[in-house]
Amino acid sequence: MIELLNKKHDRNNFDCGKELLNSYLKYQAGQDMQRKLSVCFALPENETSLIQGFYTLSNFGIPLSNFSEKIQRKLPTSYTSIPTTLLGRLAIDQRYQGLGIGKVMLIDALKRSYDNARVIGSFSVVVDPIDQEAVRFYKKYDFIELPDSGKMFIAMKTLDHLFG
Repeated sequence: MIELLNKKHDRNNFDCGKELLNSYLKYQAGQDMQRKLSVCFALPENETSLIQGFYTLSNFGIPLSNFSEKIQRKLPTSYTSIPTTLLGRLAIDQRYQGLGIGKVMLIDALKRSYDNARVIGSFSVVVDPIDQEAVRFYKKYDFIELPDSGKMFIAMKTLDHLFG
């Protein structure tokens, strides 16, 4: 079961193959949660405290100008920054890669974001893929690239079709 990251989770033995994400989980995730900068969710292995995967969520704003003209026409021009939810990090330990856990974690993050958008405004879920492998992963789930930013998003209206 995916749960909030806590002290019982074994962060030190997590290795997704990307040092930036490993270090974040080991050294910064707990501090970010204490400071209310982001929330980190983990999927622990049933029998141990090993983390199979984790992701983070936080509030975010995207400049209106970063969206395509087609999307800009649908949004009020009085908003210079569009409220979104940032799926900041998503990583799966190498021992568990290829088992569909990334998809499970993504769906959980999208569902939480969708539910949250019903009480706090959020136009979309935004990701900032770490590399081309991550870009391919998010494209598989209909994320759209934001022009000139490297970021990708999926609109809450799209999630409404999944979860509404």
